[in-house]
This record gives sequence, structure tokens and C-alpha cells, in this order.
Amino acid sequence: AGFGVLHGLTALTMVEHFRDVNEQELLLFIDNIFCFVQARSKVSALLGRVPSTMGYQPTLSTEMGTLQERIASTKEGSITSIQAVYVPTDDLTDPALATTFTHLDATIVLSRGLAAKGIYPAVDPLDSTSTMLQPRVVGVHNV
Repeated sequence: AGFGVLHGLTALTMVEHFRDVNEQELLLFIDNIFCFVQARSKVSALLGRVPSTMGYQPTLSTEMGTLQERIASTKEGSITSIQAVYVPTDDLTDPALATTFTHLDATIVLSRGLAAKGIYPAVDPLDSTSTMLQPRVVGVHNV
């Protein structure tokens, strides 16, 4: 469990170094951010913390926020991230997912139902989101 906690944070620390010291624009791929949540949950259980909603660690929101808020632009450079998110039981209301989604600018949701019908890419436009899809950005008629 301990190693899973460190993978994402270690990669992010390395990327921050290249952004801040080398003044670079970086792209960080995270596959799978849900593993970070699961690893943190296991560590929390080992520490004897009482789980909160649906068995997740009580510090889920804070831990996810700490990781996600470090993926940012500074005057030295920027970090852009593309993250795969495993959706257990296809439940988009899962607390771990809801906490993750609040930090993302856009989500592309793939649908098993569309894939079963042979529709590819199986993107569900109704569950997918983007903060750029605002009337002030794309116009009132395109929202």
C-alpha cells in the first residue's frame, strides 16, 4: 500500500522540478488516479483511522486536493495532466470519483453500453464534461 501512495507523489515532484528549475512546459500522464485513492485508503486503515463514506479514508478530499492542486502553472512553466480514472461498478457518484472530478477541467466518459453496440469511440457526451463549455467561451447557442 505504501508504494502506491508514493508513485503519484514522486512523479509529481519530479515534474515540478522540471517545471520550476528547468522552466519547462510539461505533460503528466497518470494511469490510474483511482490507484492513488485505493493506496491511501489502505494506509489509512493500517493507521487505524475510522473510514468515512463508502469505506474511504476520512482524509480523501484533502489528500486528493493536495495532489491535484500541485498540477499547476507558475511563472516558471506549467504542468498539464491527462489522468485515467477507473470507475468501480460504473458508478460516477462514488465519493472517490466525485472528489477527483472536482479538480479536473474536463472529463471524457467512455460507455460500456455504446461499446456493446459497436459505437466507437464509445464517448458518452451526456456524462462527459468541460469547464470550457461555458456560454461566455463558446457562445450561448453552443451550450
